[in-house]
Amino acid sequence: SAWSTPAIDTATDTLYFGTGNPSPQMNDISRPGDNLYTVSLVALDTNTGKLKWHYQQVPHDLWGYDLASPPVLFNYNLNGKTIAAVGQASKTGWFYIHNRATGELIKKSDAFVPQKNLFQKATFEGTVVYPGILGGSNWSPVSVDEANQRAFVAGIHAPIKYTLHETPASNGKAAIRYAASEPTQDARWGLLSGIDLATGKIAWQNKTAQPLVGGVLATAGGLLFTGEGNGNFNGYNSQTGELLWQAKSEFGVNAPPITYSVDGVQYIAVASGGNSIFGYKQGDAVLVYKLP
Repeated sequence: SAWSTPAIDTATDTLYFGTGNPSPQMNDISRPGDNLYTVSLVALDTNTGKLKWHYQQVPHDLWGYDLASPPVLFNYNLNGKTIAAVGQASKTGWFYIHNRATGELIKKSDAFVPQKNLFQKATFEGTVVYPGILGGSNWSPVSVDEANQRAFVAGIHAPIKYTLHETPASNGKAAIRYAASEPTQDARWGLLSGIDLATGKIAWQNKTAQPLVGGVLATAGGLLFTGEGNGNFNGYNSQTGELLWQAKSEFGVNAPPITYSVDGVQYIAVASGGNSIFGYKQGDAVLVYKLP
């Protein structure tokens, strides 16, 4: 299954999308091997539906590392040449950059969220993993500033415990072993990151009080916008990460902002409706602001 909106390159008639994790998620007895095409970035011919290429981020996934953040298309500067690229912010906490035509991995960024026991299996004692099933980057779209070769990612730090359980055999019935995942009691928070595409290094980061599950919008004028679950809608300097402006909504601002122009005036708009999974206050509002 595809978790989020695909990206389309109309010049090459190519559709790019991320795929979900294999099932059963943590019980892998019935699915040996890499589980082809799961947890993958996939490119299809829009005219024929035929596969052009795929890149599997996590073969034989056991943690729910599906590709939830939508792929983003941009031009990438590589050794003085411009490469048509596609990027994806993963639940594992890396931003992947691929050659759009071939799928070749050009670069994988430094981690934009803390990582621990990233690929450790569930145990009876419980294995604490982060990012874990929530990400990383989850549904949040990434924004790219091509002119300055920066990507901007909304991240989540939410430790998850993966635990094995077993129901003992009884009355002639076999024992049943299964695994479960649940959030720990550790603090959860968000990270807004500016990533240098040339080096893959983190140029700057801003920590937020709650996990970031809305998208990020960068403008050509050097501004960056994203929302928080507490109702804050923030504007930053995209090159430094400095907070320049903040508005407040009654509800969680957990959707990706958009920008548009009317009669030569640029506007920023975002839906404010909260998020039930993270407990952000729910409501029904659209916020619109005019840029100076």
